[in-house]
Amino acid sequence: MTSTPLQQLIIERIHKEGPLTFAEYMRMALYDPSYGYYTTGPAKMGWTGDYYTSTHVSSFFANCMGRQLYQWWQKMGHPARFTVLEQGAGRGDLSQEVHAWAKRDAPDFHTALDYHIEDIRLGQDVNAPVNAENSPGASLLPSVILSNELIDAFPVHVVEAHDQRLYEIYVDAQEDRLSEVLGEPSTAEVANYLDSYQIPWTSFGASWRAEINLDALHWLRRTAHLTRRGFILVIDYGDKARALYTTYRRRGTLACYFHHQMNERPLVRPGEQDITAHVNFSALIHEGRRQGLRLNKFTTQRLWLEELGIYEELEQRRRSEFAAADTARASDRGQVALLQWYNLRQRVAALTDPTGMGNFKVLILRR
Repeated sequence: MTSTPLQQLIIERIHKEGPLTFAEYMRMALYDPSYGYYTTGPAKMGWTGDYYTSTHVSSFFANCMGRQLYQWWQKMGHPARFTVLEQGAGRGDLSQEVHAWAKRDAPDFHTALDYHIEDIRLGQDVNAPVNAENSPGASLLPSVILSNELIDAFPVHVVEAHDQRLYEIYVDAQEDRLSEVLGEPSTAEVANYLDSYQIPWTSFGASWRAEINLDALHWLRRTAHLTRRGFILVIDYGDKARALYTTYRRRGTLACYFHHQMNERPLVRPGEQDITAHVNFSALIHEGRRQGLRLNKFTTQRLWLEELGIYEELEQRRRSEFAAADTARASDRGQVALLQWYNLRQRVAALTDPTGMGNFKVLILRR
């Protein structure tokens, strides 16, 4: 397979510095300023890209998000300015749809809504000092900071068990190709991470693998620093530590996406495919508590959307927009309405599917 320009850059760095941790390789593959997946080329998300998010599936997701923000605005006493900061916002599709919902269904809230977006993945902000004056959003004092499928794309260390010892995966170069090599854990934080969550990894057998996302902890520290009073909302795929790190998940959760096709070959096409790993929500909860945040809710996307009225909205849309599917089903107009209704219902089903997006986790922390 033809190597990419970034692959040659990575190989040159390895020849100078030695093997890279997988986290450092992933950082280059996704965020290198000149060739990284997220920093170059056309937008990668959406139906014509490599992956899509809940926002792309249906506007119902944004409408539920709008209702959640509206509830928090009410709970905080209807402030004249309600600042929301969305991190990892991409093209800002969620922001636009939340604004559209608020303008239509909650005009008083729309007047107060001050919604900002940023894509912190492009700036590598998560590893900067926590008290930096130029922190993203530092001047905003947001009431809500939210992220939707952001943390899964932070660089991760990869570890592998052998003979009840934990080794780290490094990326080495052999001529013009990249390969994996085992070595000692790069830091004590990596070496002790699984033990800190009481994961019995020594009983999981040889070649068991797992991902360790230290950048998630750095991100939460910085995000907590921006929150004086309000909520942090995280939506992503993953689970609490004991459910995430199990003997049955022997090769971890690392996955790559290229043109909506998943593969498990992260060393192929660096800079041209997405690389993700499931999120350890226990780490976010524990770090949040260390930063003075309280756990407000931990649930699934399906239950969160249900609580915010997704099915009630679906039924209301059926009655108001697709009545012809029942009253004039034999006509062309009725058949068109029926097909449109089926499409809308299927999109909601995708958002709430307990074996798919519906099993994404929703974490809400509060200060």
